[in-house]
Amino acid sequence: MATQVFMPALGMAQQTGTLVRWLKAEGDRVQEGDALAEIQTDKATMELEARASGILASIVAQEGDDVPVGQVIAMILAPGEQAPEPPTAAPAAAAPASGAVAAPTATTAAGGVSPLARRIAEERGLDPAAIPANGRRVQKADVLAYLDQRDSSARPAQSTAGGRPARLLPASPKARRLARERGVDLTLIVGSAPGAAVVTSDVLAFAARPAAISTATAAAEPAQAAPALHPVWRIMAERTTQSWQEIPHFFLLREINASRLIAWREQARRQRAVNVTYTDLLVMAVAHTLRAHPRVNASWREGAIIQHPEVNVALAVAADYGLVTPVIHQADSLTLGAITEQRMQLVQRAQSGKQRPDDLAGATFTISNLGMYGVDAFNAIIPGPQAAILAVGRIVERVVPLHG
Repeated sequence: MATQVFMPALGMAQQTGTLVRWLKAEGDRVQEGDALAEIQTDKATMELEARASGILASIVAQEGDDVPVGQVIAMILAPGEQAPEPPTAAPAAAAPASGAVAAPTATTAAGGVSPLARRIAEERGLDPAAIPANGRRVQKADVLAYLDQRDSSARPAQSTAGGRPARLLPASPKARRLARERGVDLTLIVGSAPGAAVVTSDVLAFAARPAAISTATAAAEPAQAAPALHPVWRIMAERTTQSWQEIPHFFLLREINASRLIAWREQARRQRAVNVTYTDLLVMAVAHTLRAHPRVNASWREGAIIQHPEVNVALAVAADYGLVTPVIHQADSLTLGAITEQRMQLVQRAQSGKQRPDDLAGATFTISNLGMYGVDAFNAIIPGPQAAILAVGRIVERVVPLHG
């Protein structure tokens, strides 16, 4: 039976992922667990593993493509099996009149329309069923892309200050929305994503340029090569800026007596062969606290508070290529030994750049521990759409008054 290969999601707010390169070619025999491709998401760049053994076939996403989460990008077939026929597109309508939007040629996904996409479409007088879906169902990004197409078709052709036709560049839905809000002309921006696609960070950088630089000058300036940085650095900077701007932050600071924590670690190390760390103990303590206080184990999404049934604790881990947050899933149900084993494996894969899709997905709370670097205290930025983050400093000896 054919196994579909999907573009993975690593975060609740993620809408798309970029296919960096295929590691296997169509027709190659693959084993379950083999790395099929490198995927760049809003969290990191990672290898996409095969979920079954067989022959890789029906590759539809090319290197550099920005693909909606959940969309099928390839198939894995059993030996001798034929790939299923792709869904038949709707018949193309007659050529539209000037200024009109062409009728969609793709059928609406079998999964229907998401509630948010339906609401946006109806607010703008659109029929949700008429909007082509890039995934299993029509999402907000599909509606915004359809609106962009309609608005672009209704506008007369634009020219740059030098009389040249304006460039029509691919751009992410978030970048297009942000450009509209900031009054930025996307055709003047050189995109940094594969295929020169414009992403949110490009719009923010362009909007921050001095006002004295005219659009004509900006259009005439040659593109300058960016430093050769790993894509995760750009993603990290973009997401951190977005979180700081969009999530209300307030900080609570408290010093605690860590003597019981020290005694707990010493006892755990005597009982176990593995190297139990303070981070492992904090994961276990935080996980049980979140289970006791579920309102903290929540997110703000689509105008409502969403309480998560699982307690998934992420750890901020520094690697040569950036900062990543691997996740210990259902941490409240794990023993200390299991937490330690998972933490060691996750950190090793993160620092070597060999994360799996599940490693970075589904976090509901994050711990950032800088105590090992001699940091007394710091203010951490909440990784959206989570509600909180715990910033931990070092343990120090102090003279403290007791009972007066």
